[in-house]
Amino acid sequence: MPPALLALALSAFAVGTTEFVTNGLLTALATDFDVTVARAGLVTTAYAVGQACGPALALLTLRMPRRRLLVLLMLLFTAGNLASALAPTFGPLLATRFLTGCTHTAFFGVASVVASRLVPTARRGAAIALVFTGLSLANVLGLPIGTLAGQAWGWRGAFVLVAVFGAAGLLGLLRLLPRTDTAPADAPASAAPSLRAELAVFADLRLWLALATTAVGFGGLFASFTFVQPMLTAVTGFGTGDVVWLLAVYGAGLVAGNWLAGRAADRALVPTTAALFAALALTLALFTATVHHKGAAVATLFLLGFCGFGLLTPTQAYVLRVAGRDSALVGTANTAAFGVGITLGSLLGAAVIEHGGPHPGTALPLTNLAGAAMTALGLLVFALSAATGPRRPATAPSTPG
Repeated sequence: MPPALLALALSAFAVGTTEFVTNGLLTALATDFDVTVARAGLVTTAYAVGQACGPALALLTLRMPRRRLLVLLMLLFTAGNLASALAPTFGPLLATRFLTGCTHTAFFGVASVVASRLVPTARRGAAIALVFTGLSLANVLGLPIGTLAGQAWGWRGAFVLVAVFGAAGLLGLLRLLPRTDTAPADAPASAAPSLRAELAVFADLRLWLALATTAVGFGGLFASFTFVQPMLTAVTGFGTGDVVWLLAVYGAGLVAGNWLAGRAADRALVPTTAALFAALALTLALFTATVHHKGAAVATLFLLGFCGFGLLTPTQAYVLRVAGRDSALVGTANTAAFGVGITLGSLLGAAVIEHGGPHPGTALPLTNLAGAAMTALGLLVFALSAATGPRRPATAPSTPG
């Protein structure tokens, strides 16, 4: 594998770490800014709203050389995390989280295309998987390390650490990415991307249903997971120091689910996706009860990671199948749909906490039930998408640019 893929994976690790690091720091943020835990959850929402704006950024930079764009995105990402660390009040922190989130979707959309062009066509899948390994490791290592840094140095220290990760990724991109936008020798020549061609695929209703499936189905996870740190401490009874290894358990489930679901999706995409949505809804519903028992809560946390992030590859593959082409903009739109889902889920969870009663032992577990209902709705949307009209015939993968 070309060394440039390692730079892309390291950058993906940094981006993935900042996406979820606040989930382990909500209590500290709420205390420092004198806001409720539900309101502190807006730091996750703000980032997700930024993610949802990613397709607009992708369109604006459609003709920018990809190496330059990736470097610019990582520069903005690193600066955004430093700005978050320096935020004097809660409002500016939300603003910096939003701006940092804007780089997320565009980064993964461009990085996937760049990775595919660094290797022969037959190895594109492996190259893209290596980039997304950085995202998986962010949940296994980055999230617990960031939480540990926040406990040791305060939440500002966690953002500084993420900025260091981002700077390392930026230096790797500058040093290792080819200066010319090369393509593998066996790839067909392609012209610069056409805005009309990129947008034409969005005229298909089934594509919008597929994107809605991603947003609604995956969003249910974040009605719960956004508030997992206060839930595990205030309800389950774990200590603050336990959150680090608990998040590592969740990350282990994520890696296992992502790997196994990817293999299953190659054999049976639609059944695998439907089964994972159903399993996630059931696991969230069970978490409403198991959160009160330490051993059961740990097991359920692993299953949440397994089912929730097991959906990443199948939903991406399903959206691209519906689109009928390997479009960077479609991939970016699906990543943005994840951001929309996180936004909706975190807002739903916050509303449940605000209106679920004054005692956290009552209100926090209800976020799991709300998330289960949201994911079940996503399963219904998926069924409608799969049943609506004929599938588009698959076209040759395109790597515009």
